[in-house]
Amino acid sequence: MKRTFSPRTAQRLVLGALLSGSLAGCAPILVGGAVVGGLVATDRRTSGAQLEDETIELRASNRVRETLGSERVHVNVTSYNRRVLLTGETPNGADRAAVEQIVARVENVQTVVNELQTAPISSLGDRSNDTLITGKVRASFVDARDVFANSVKVVTERGVVYLLGRVTQREADRATSIARGVAGVTKVVRVFDIISEAELARVASQPPAPSTTGNAAALAGGSPAPVSRD
Repeated sequence: MKRTFSPRTAQRLVLGALLSGSLAGCAPILVGGAVVGGLVATDRRTSGAQLEDETIELRASNRVRETLGSERVHVNVTSYNRRVLLTGETPNGADRAAVEQIVARVENVQTVVNELQTAPISSLGDRSNDTLITGKVRASFVDARDVFANSVKVVTERGVVYLLGRVTQREADRATSIARGVAGVTKVVRVFDIISEAELARVASQPPAPSTTGNAAALAGGSPAPVSRD
């Protein structure tokens, strides 16, 4: 059953929206000066991995724009532990393949998950609706209280929700179940790095350790799981 939201959930919905898009996943959630439920963990990537991912996103976006132009294609680049998710639209298959090749050549990119659609560029209304859905999904994670909302990155494109993060299989299944139940979600695609429960306990017991560029993936742990489309 799809979840709907009453006015009483407005605060959580706003909170989820703040965590979506360009503001996603980098800081603890604060409501009234307190961390929500104590369950919002810091990003499970090392600080070096986070910086590396931000650099990958910037370089990849710039190179796609310089090569193909911003009016010809609409491409969103999301990097997590050097695994890059591409979403958006291209006018034809050749441009879709070209974008993937451009991004794959960016320094430190490990793998590319190409979810670009061959379709007209999405409208402002489509993108606004996607932002709202992302906010709802993140708000639902906070509301659930058994999902570390800051450990799952949410990207929405035309109603399809993509989930990224370093999570256990249990967490992946729970996050997927929650996202499926949000109104407006047409499909959930999982692009997780799966870690063991033992690794989760280790990460939770230690502060994030800095890493050097080029070694981020080795220090981060976990293994990329096959992309799952539910």
